[in-house]
Amino acid sequence: MKKTLENIDLESNFTPKSVTSIYRHDKNNKIGFWLLGLFLFFLILLFLPWTQNISSSGHVTTLYQDQRPQQINTVIPGKIIKWYIKEGDIIKKGDTIVQLADTKDDYLDSNLVERTKDQLVSKEQKLLFYGEKINAIESQINAIEKNRELKINSYENKIEQFKRKLISDSSEVVSAEVDYKISTEQLSRGKQMNNQGVISLVELERRTAQYNKALAILTEKQQKLLNTKLEINIAKIDINAIRQEADDKIFKSRSEIATSRGEFAGTTGEVAKNKNVLANYISRGNQKWLIAPQDGQIIKAKKSGINEIVKEGEMIVEMVPTKIDHAIELFIEPMDLILINSGQKIRMIFDGFPAIVFSGWPDNSYGTFAGKVSMVENNRNENGKFRILVIPDNQEKPWPKELKMGTGVRGFALLKTVPIWYELWRQINGFPPDYYKNKANIKNAK
Repeated sequence: MKKTLENIDLESNFTPKSVTSIYRHDKNNKIGFWLLGLFLFFLILLFLPWTQNISSSGHVTTLYQDQRPQQINTVIPGKIIKWYIKEGDIIKKGDTIVQLADTKDDYLDSNLVERTKDQLVSKEQKLLFYGEKINAIESQINAIEKNRELKINSYENKIEQFKRKLISDSSEVVSAEVDYKISTEQLSRGKQMNNQGVISLVELERRTAQYNKALAILTEKQQKLLNTKLEINIAKIDINAIRQEADDKIFKSRSEIATSRGEFAGTTGEVAKNKNVLANYISRGNQKWLIAPQDGQIIKAKKSGINEIVKEGEMIVEMVPTKIDHAIELFIEPMDLILINSGQKIRMIFDGFPAIVFSGWPDNSYGTFAGKVSMVENNRNENGKFRILVIPDNQEKPWPKELKMGTGVRGFALLKTVPIWYELWRQINGFPPDYYKNKANIKNAK
């Protein structure tokens, strides 16, 4: 009986361990203080400043077209006969990349340039000959014109002489007419007087002889006058003949000049054509060597081996320039485009470079780099977004020198600073960020 009472007393004082571990009924509860502290912490956190931003992804590029990766293409078709580089080589401007050989029949002659030069020299000498011929014919025309003038002057002098002679002959005709008239009257009176028996027959015969002599002299003088007039007309006809003959010779010479000038013009065209052909041959010969246009690295060789045929304009290798002014290419949603303007600040992180980013607190982020918007495209891309270009901000730390073309970038366009509660409310309702411009932009706009 005593043993049974002891067992009951032990059982009444026994408390299970699970009960004391779960309910902790013998300890003070501090959960309320923790909840109050967390509530105050989050309440204060909601009023902390938060910088609104627009995030976008892109890659490293450059502002200048000549600094982007470029293809080196063949200008002429041909076959590869020698390589001077391999993929990955760093080359300088003017270095030879590959040597080609022509495959067209028209350019296989090794002395093609020299023979074309000989043809050009021959055509140029032909031009000189035509020029000398034209000068000679022009000199001949001048001689013909001078000879014509001399002959015409000579005949005009003769005409002047004949005109003076014509005056003299006219005077002699007038004098002979007077003598003829007197002898005629004397003969008429002599016949009357002879019929009347006043004068003898001998006197009548003398008067008849004087009449015949006066008539002969008058006829001679008149004929002489006519001959002088005829000589004047003949001289004038000779002058016209001289002019006609000289004009015929001049027209013929000018026709030869026109023909020579036509030949000269045709030969000039052939000379210009030969010069063009010669320049093309020389340029084509220089195109057999592909030369590096600038310093860079060879990254892609499209062709390989020797004697491989390449077409005109076909890519041989691709080159990335060594000197690059880096820029960032980002793509913005159309809804956010109104929030982006030229000169706006951008924070970026580059792939491969460690960074700790607090997008709402850019000043407390680590490993980010600063930039500013350089250009905003006015046309939407194929992906439905607008492209912007970002350049380094010289007032901040420089971008890494190890950047390569095509490196991935994550950018954050910094907007207006607002409380965290406002940003949460905006995100929950799906409202866009606040439109914001800095004071400098507003001043410039005014």
